[in-house]
Amino acid sequence: MPEKILYTAEAKSTGDGRNGHVTSGDGLIDLDLAMPPAMGGSGAGANPEELFAAGYAACYHGTLRSIGRRTGVRVDGSTVAAYVGIGPEGDASDLVVTLEIYLPDAGPQQARELAEAAHQVCPYSRATRGNISVELRLTGPAATTEQPA
Repeated sequence: MPEKILYTAEAKSTGDGRNGHVTSGDGLIDLDLAMPPAMGGSGAGANPEELFAAGYAACYHGTLRSIGRRTGVRVDGSTVAAYVGIGPEGDASDLVVTLEIYLPDAGPQQARELAEAAHQVCPYSRATRGNISVELRLTGPAATTEQPA
């Protein structure tokens, strides 16, 4: 638990859950939801996995850039894409995440060290650690043939 809460986000789900509607307390998010076609839905709205992917990508990217600037790693032009998969696990469902990290001006070892450092302190990474599989995958010039899980 944080020593001091700096900000609390609020979101409300109404209607039929995955086929319902979500709004944020400040009104900036106001979306219809729909199950994706792969799960038997229409795909006519956003889904919780997309929202989680967007949040994780943004949070991890901000952490990556902050640590990069602090440690002298060039982070200009960097991007992070989050892929969130969902599938059955017994009577429940589980998530898996791949974070695809693009650091155009970092060498493979420097990029790997920065990616791992960000994964240690990013709030989303800390929240998911030990609960879901998260793979860090470097792309572009920093990619190597060896990509640890």
